[in-house]
Amino acid sequence: MARRLPPVQAIRAEIDALFTEGRDLVEVIEDVARLGARLIIQTAVEAEVDAFLGRARYQRAAATPANSSEETTVRPGHRNGHCPTTVKTTSGPITIARPKLRGTTDKFASRLFGAGVTRTHALETLVIASFVRGLFVRDVEGALADALGPEAALSKSTVSTICQTIVAEYDAWCRRDLAAVELDYLFLDASHFKMHDGQRAEPILAAWGITTAGKPVFVGLAAAGGESTDAWHDFLTDLAGRGLRPPLLVISDGAPGLISAAEQVFSPSLRQRCLVHRARNVLAKVSAGDQAEVKAAYWQIFDLTDLGEDVEPGQQLVDWVQRRIDAFAETWAGRYPAAVKCLLSDRQSLTTYLRFPLEHHKRVRHSNFIERTFGETRRRVKVIGRFPGETSCVSLVWAVLDRAARGWRGFTMTSKGLRILQDLRRALLHPPAQLHPADDPPLASVTEAA
Repeated sequence: MARRLPPVQAIRAEIDALFTEGRDLVEVIEDVARLGARLIIQTAVEAEVDAFLGRARYQRAAATPANSSEETTVRPGHRNGHCPTTVKTTSGPITIARPKLRGTTDKFASRLFGAGVTRTHALETLVIASFVRGLFVRDVEGALADALGPEAALSKSTVSTICQTIVAEYDAWCRRDLAAVELDYLFLDASHFKMHDGQRAEPILAAWGITTAGKPVFVGLAAAGGESTDAWHDFLTDLAGRGLRPPLLVISDGAPGLISAAEQVFSPSLRQRCLVHRARNVLAKVSAGDQAEVKAAYWQIFDLTDLGEDVEPGQQLVDWVQRRIDAFAETWAGRYPAAVKCLLSDRQSLTTYLRFPLEHHKRVRHSNFIERTFGETRRRVKVIGRFPGETSCVSLVWAVLDRAARGWRGFTMTSKGLRILQDLRRALLHPPAQLHPADDPPLASVTEAA
């Protein structure tokens, strides 16, 4: 009969086995994070039992009395198997093999969990920090060994495999051909992370979109020194150079460098300014006592329920909402002129989405979707303050976004909506050629000359 492995060795064997199954890297990373949490907690609990009994597993009890002056106190009793115990972590609930003791004079209680196991904030933080730092090759072993001793570390081969595979797959992803990706909508945003010692937080630029089939696609990711026009221009030019064609609509916040670069690289595309970002800009110039009323009035501008079910997207709808913007400005200009000025600047870009299918309006009028995913990345890394380097930072952000992209919802495509998008595509991206170009003589003149 095969010898049963102790819990810690069994978990290590599960982790090492993940990389021999030929599974997708994203799934492997998620499982490694969960098994890593189990390994750390299991190792810590076993170490506590060793300290409590005064001897390691399989080591016989010495004849040292309990009141001995030596550093190690040996207690009577012995291990008596394990019982399963559930611990809640950010990776989901995990099951730990909690050691059982027999023949002890004192009751054993883990300092990690107390009498009942519910949540271990310190260890959970350590797991997240170690997983993040692990993307910088050797740091995972150091983080675990510093906290729990060298026995808690993952094997060097496993750590190296995780790090090297993530970086290699990210590099390949950054070079992939985008010629087959045809977008209706392109969302652009950036999030800031500390990745260089002694420097301020720097942006990671990201792009994702909705294809002409309504499917979500993660398009691009890159580190930058700032959100300047040059930085965004280089990022977008790289996407275009790999075959990405102009979308129908670019959705972004109001960063001047982003807007300028998008209009240069994707000049045929329309531009939608994020309504959520603009709302924040406006409310920042309103006193706290009036913010709720102004906020409600702001969103009322874009509420189409008054128009009934017969509303049609297009220029008439754009004009109707623009008149509502004028009404808002007239109401609040006397009290909050700065807020009204903010709303009226670049006002046309606030209503571009009204030319597109109604069923897409609530999802293309803001760029907050990718912001929420960036928030998940920041939550994972805030425990360590900053990354050990740019490669670590971009690799983790890519790993999180790539995993999250698998759960992104696509867009509903109706026959009516498809016709609207096709008309926009024809007008913006494939305008008909002039029948009589200005530099050619009219047909009648040619005939007369003949």
